[in-house]
Parts: sequence; C-alpha cells; structure tokens
Amino acid sequence: MIPSSEHIGFHLAFPVKDLDSTTAFYGEVLGLRQGRIGKDWVDYDLCGHQLSAHVMPEACKPREAHDVDGDDVPVRHFGLVVRWDVWQGLADRLRAKGVHFLIEPHVRFRGKPGEQATFFIEDPSGNALEFKAFQDPSRLFARG
Repeated sequence: MIPSSEHIGFHLAFPVKDLDSTTAFYGEVLGLRQGRIGKDWVDYDLCGHQLSAHVMPEACKPREAHDVDGDDVPVRHFGLVVRWDVWQGLADRLRAKGVHFLIEPHVRFRGKPGEQATFFIEDPSGNALEFKAFQDPSRLFARG
C-alpha cells in the first residue's frame, strides 16, 4: 500500500472522439489548465491530478448504468470531490454554460453516513463525470 503522504496525485487516461471537442469541453467549459498536447492526446490538470485524453473514437462506448439510491448511475465515470460550499456554485456555472446534467444536482443518501451532494455530466465523447461534496469530508469513506 502506498501511504497517502507518498504520492503526488492520480493519473487517469481515457478515450475521446477528437481533440477539438475535448479541448473545448475540458478547457473552456470546465476551465481546466491544459498540459502537454500531442497529435492524438492532451493532458489536463484536475486539481493537481493528471487527466490524459487519448483520441480513440472506437473506444468511446455507450454508457452502462445501474441503480444507486434511485439514480441510474453510469458505471464508468470519474470526477472530483469538492467542498460543500463549492459544489452548488460549480453546478450553477455549468448550468449557465448550457451543460446537460445526466443526473441533476441533488443530495443522495440523506441522513446516512454517506450523505453527499452529487451531479453527473458527460463530455462530448460520452465519458461521464461526477462532482460530489460531503458536509463532513471525514465521511468520504464512511460505511453504513
């Protein structure tokens, strides 16, 4: 096991259909800082974590989902946990930019240890992203 104090961040590589729609979404809509770019890939800084979008349209598959607390949650997804006070502002900014929510902003698991605010969006290649927040961040990995 790698102690949490011994890493810099995570790296996630994922397929996209093209660079134009990818750079528009991750750079302009989400406002992420672009890192290196090649002819068929681009890196983005997601709060210190490295996202690597690789052009491979044939790997961009339809979403599969299952029920989580009444929502049809995309099984393949990634995202970010933000502070509770930041979460609503992020949802509001995305809505103002005309971003479609796969799952509208709401609170899930009310009154339970895992209570969280959550919403899902989708990039132009069909990759699902979740943004969530906890009133008590120490409950991120709470059981029960």
